[in-house]
Amino acid sequence: MSRIGKNPVVVPAGVTVEVKDGMVTVKGKKGQLIQEFADVTIKMEGDQVLVERSSDSKDQRAKHGLYRALISNMVVGVSEGFTKELELVGVGYRASNQGQKLDLALGFSHNIVIDVAPEVVVETISEKGKNPIIKLTSFDKQLLGAVAAKIRGFRRPEPYKGKGVKFVGEVLRRKAGKSA
Repeated sequence: MSRIGKNPVVVPAGVTVEVKDGMVTVKGKKGQLIQEFADVTIKMEGDQVLVERSSDSKDQRAKHGLYRALISNMVVGVSEGFTKELELVGVGYRASNQGQKLDLALGFSHNIVIDVAPEVVVETISEKGKNPIIKLTSFDKQLLGAVAAKIRGFRRPEPYKGKGVKFVGEVLRRKAGKSA
């Protein structure tokens, strides 16, 4: 039995979960998320969602925990939301935003301008003497991670000086460099 899959997902007040035709719809105060599912059975019992599988095949065992985790993330997302913070480490690295347009100066000849998805709220924090921070907030964990990975991909942190775009709290593996 999957340790994650057998745990029920507790649905808080103000969140509705609907299961029909191979689709799970979760609605809450922050938004609405839809997820397809296959090879498992999803049932509502009171204020809990249960994910069950019919056999112990490898494919079904894998999907059991997967769909339970996806539904849990959907419930948390529409009720509380998710936040990711990216830090720009490097001289002259800057970030600014006008609405959903994010303008990044990452040491290239031109600035990088990104149109961020409307479901993701972008905020830039620039304080004197500190590295600029990009704060991304959304109810969709999957989309939030994809947007954060795309921004990080423009200038990944390098191992010698640590310059680049990194997640706040991320520990980088550093190298010594040349010895004279």
